[in-house]
Parts: sequence; structure tokens; C-alpha cells
Amino acid sequence: MMRRFFEISGLVLVTAALAACGGSGKPAAPVSSLTVTVTQPQRQTVEREIAASGSVAAWQEMSLGVELTGIRVANVLVEPGARVSAGQPLLELDRRTLDVQARQAEANLAQAKASAELAIAQATRGETLLERNLISTNDYEVLRANRAKAEAQRTSAEAERDNARLRLGFATLRAPDSGIVSARNVQPGQIVASGAELLRLIRRGRLEWRAEVAETDLPRIKIGDRVGLRGPGGAAVEGRIRAVSPAINPQTRTALVYADLTEPGALRAGMFAEGRLRVGQAEVTVVPRESVVFRDGFPYVFTVGEGGVVGQRRIDAGASYGDRIEVRSGLTLNDRIVVRGAGFLGDGDIVKVVTSAAAGG
Repeated sequence: MMRRFFEISGLVLVTAALAACGGSGKPAAPVSSLTVTVTQPQRQTVEREIAASGSVAAWQEMSLGVELTGIRVANVLVEPGARVSAGQPLLELDRRTLDVQARQAEANLAQAKASAELAIAQATRGETLLERNLISTNDYEVLRANRAKAEAQRTSAEAERDNARLRLGFATLRAPDSGIVSARNVQPGQIVASGAELLRLIRRGRLEWRAEVAETDLPRIKIGDRVGLRGPGGAAVEGRIRAVSPAINPQTRTALVYADLTEPGALRAGMFAEGRLRVGQAEVTVVPRESVVFRDGFPYVFTVGEGGVVGQRRIDAGASYGDRIEVRSGLTLNDRIVVRGAGFLGDGDIVKVVTSAAAGG
């Protein structure tokens, strides 16, 4: 009984082996596992860009204060965000004490002028009398000294008058240039001190974008290159590179790039913004984004060879341009690469190539 069982089992195995060989003794042909579309790398002229991040800041922010101490603030004429012109009053101090000092200085000057005129007249008469020998030389020298002293007192009184007028002018804080008030640190009734910051002014309302750029990208950046930013609402904001820092941070190996924002839109000083520096055009090799597969952190494409066999090939991918990616190395223009279906392939798979229309159907 056991012998009969082994004879039947052997017959089944032989039959299965013949079926596998197709009755001809040759192995069966491999069957494609996936339908894909293919394309070839192309050359394309693109605008080179450098991605960077930075902050929006005032081109020049001026700290404004008064040159007087111990005087009360009478009125603050502006609020943060106000646009002002050069010479516009921003703040007023209590002028009463300063007015009194100015009038007193004017009176002292008038007195000094009268004394000087009298001393000059006396010296002139003394000179005439000396010529006639009617007074002594010593008396004439006294008259000359009195004239010099009176003239010096008049000059001093004029300086005191000018100083009083200057202090009176300091009672009104005026904008040194046009711009936007960015901060207010004073209230009416406050006693101010000389040198204390009362207001801040963004000079001429100009903002700039300050971005850190890697030292390897610096040689490609030129003064006047365009910069594209995105505002808080997604609106595009254009800028121009004004300056590039001549020094590199030794810790980060980056340098600051300054871009003027002539129309900042919704951007405000202190905001963080991502941007792209447009540094010219170049002709590069590109492939469809869909054809690039990232595995283990590296970019790959699949090339199609004889018999539909695909090979996994690592590439050096560059920047993205819409639905295409730059390939710096790893492909030639004659290579046929898989586009649709690349994400499901493995090295050595066999595929069936169709047109894009057929694949879509």
C-alpha cells in the first residue's frame, strides 16, 4: 500500500514539472508587473533662485527725545503708525518757564546794548579830549577799558538771548525727517529728562528685509538682484538687494543680505518672512517631479532598458521649477525614465510602457 502511494506522488511531480516547462523544456517568459509612462530629461532655461529666511526691519529707525530736563510734557501730537513729514511738530513741552527766561534774556541784552553805546560814546569823546590834552592818558585808558568791557557784556547778553531762544525752540519736538511713528513712550504731564527716548520714527517709512545667506551662495548675489517675498495674506512683495554684508559669521558661515522693500504691503517691521533671491537665468536639465522617488532620504529615478526592465538610479536633484525638478548629475538626455507609476517600482522590475492617454484611461 505504501509503495503504491509513492508511485502516484512521483507521477504528480513529473506532470507538474512538464507543465511548468510548457512542454518544450524552456522556462516561461517573464510577465510585466506594471503599466507605466516614460519620458526623457530635457534642457530648460530657468531663473535661478536662492531660498533664504530673514526678518523685516526698518531701514533706519530714529530715537527721538528732547534736550531739556525737568520740564513737563504739555501735549503729544502723534500716535504710533502716523505718517509725518519733515519739520512736523510731534510733541510740545510746557513753555511758560522758557518764555520767561527768553524775555529776561531779551531785557538783559537791551541793557547791555545801552551800556555798550554809552561806553563807546565816552571813549570817543575821551579820544578827542586827549588830542587837546584836556584829560590824562590814564583817564583815556579807563574809558577804553570801559568800552571793551561793555562790548563784551553785550556779546555775552546776545549769546544768552540766543540760548534762551534755542531752549524755547526745544520745547517743540519736530520730525527730523519724513517717516512713520513706530513707538511712543511718553504721556502728557510726564516730566522729561534729556536724552530719554520719547518717540521712535521709521525714517521715510522705508522697510528692508535682512536675510542670512550661506557663504557658498554669496558669489552669485549682486546688488540690484530682485527678491520675492510673501506677505501675511499671501500677497507677493518685491524687493531689490541694496547691500551684502562684507563679513561672514564664523559660527553660522552665513552673511546678511539687505533688500529694500519699496512697497512692503502688509509686512511690518519685526515680521519673519521667507524669500527667494532671483540671481539670473541658467540652462539646466529637468525631469518631471512625478518621476523622482525619495527613498532613505535620497532621490532616485527608474530608467527603462531592454525588455522593459527598469533600473533604479540615484540622481543629484536641484531646485524645483513648477512640476519639474533640476537634475545636476546622474542622467543623460538619452535616458528613458519612468514618470507615472515610478513610486511602485523596484530595481529589476519589468514594466509595460504605454502613452499618457492610455495610462489615464
